[in-house]
Amino acid sequence: MSAPLKLAGFAALLVLVFGAAIAAGDVIGPDREGAAKQRAEQPPAHGAMGVPDGGMAEGHGGEVAAIRGLSVAEGGLSLEVAQTSPELVFSVVEDGKPVRDFDVEHEKRMHAIVVRRDGTGFQHLHPELGDDGAWRVPLTLSEPGTYRVFADFSHDGTAYTLATDFSVDGAATYRDFPAPSSIDTPDGYDVQLRADGEELTFDITRDGQPITTEPYLGAGGHLVALREGDLAFLHVHPNDDGVAFEADLEPDTRYHLYLQFKHEGRVHTAEFTR
Repeated sequence: MSAPLKLAGFAALLVLVFGAAIAAGDVIGPDREGAAKQRAEQPPAHGAMGVPDGGMAEGHGGEVAAIRGLSVAEGGLSLEVAQTSPELVFSVVEDGKPVRDFDVEHEKRMHAIVVRRDGTGFQHLHPELGDDGAWRVPLTLSEPGTYRVFADFSHDGTAYTLATDFSVDGAATYRDFPAPSSIDTPDGYDVQLRADGEELTFDITRDGQPITTEPYLGAGGHLVALREGDLAFLHVHPNDDGVAFEADLEPDTRYHLYLQFKHEGRVHTAEFTR
């Protein structure tokens, strides 16, 4: 084959390779400004006692939670998802075998968070552990796209959040990251976010009257923060019995905030951008 023909063939191969790479990026979903790649290249911080490397301990009474949920495996444990629809089925595996011994945290042994890569479609689920060592819970997803599932649990006194992505077939239209917002109106409630340093306080009213939240999973409310780009996971609980949280959010970084509270026997979710 002549040299010009060889060069032409090589150029055509490059076009195919770069075209495939672009298509793969469209399938995976948004990673705005390369945030995920940049953070993945940063060395992890040393963890606090009883917590895997990467953050501080999580708990009640104003303790700042760990930044987790960036890996499918940690501390010898790994997350294996077997099915996503119409039921989410997954296992936490150690040495090739499903883990069956989980600590009770916030009245449950497993908390599963599912959210699309653009921050929409948030669900907080509580699977049940089967005899085969797999966790199961019904899961309905109304829009196509790439989703992230977080398994949030404690094992042998150590808190973990393992996470992985999965796809729902179809043409996905991803939403832009929302502008900063401090007000949401879920289910007829008015929820106002007030930020004072590392403390995030939520004022909840209905028909102009303040309401008192009911205990939900042993707390007055739950707050999940997901960092823009890589969806790093921050899960904290409020000070005392109210809806004020200590959340060590990085400055100049945007987060999806999902506040869950219970009133009149129902759980409501308010969403914010911080």
